[in-house]
Amino acid sequence: MSARAVAPARAEPAGVEPGVAARTLCTRCRKSLVRGRAFAQGGLRRCLGCTLRHPPLLRRSAVTALAVGSLLVAINQGTILASGVLPASLLWQIPLTYTVPFCVATWGALVNSRIE
Repeated sequence: MSARAVAPARAEPAGVEPGVAARTLCTRCRKSLVRGRAFAQGGLRRCLGCTLRHPPLLRRSAVTALAVGSLLVAINQGTILASGVLPASLLWQIPLTYTVPFCVATWGALVNSRIE
């Protein structure tokens, strides 16, 4: 009788599907990365959720939104603000004026950091 040597089972990190290569995992949360939905942030592969919570990305988007949003508010609502009369419509127009550049800057960063 000959005994066959059985290779020991390879232990996978907690929460990782068996057989998933390390290069296809988010380096922060260890979730499987779907093709086309992996992003390079700080030299590491990340999922969309971790990328959207990456502090440098949020900081750059916020600075862009502050600069561009302030310029747009001055152009679009400058005369209204200078008159001293503040209509209720400005309560949603001004925040939206800052939100749009934030979203555009974030989207641009995601598109440029996507790994195919």
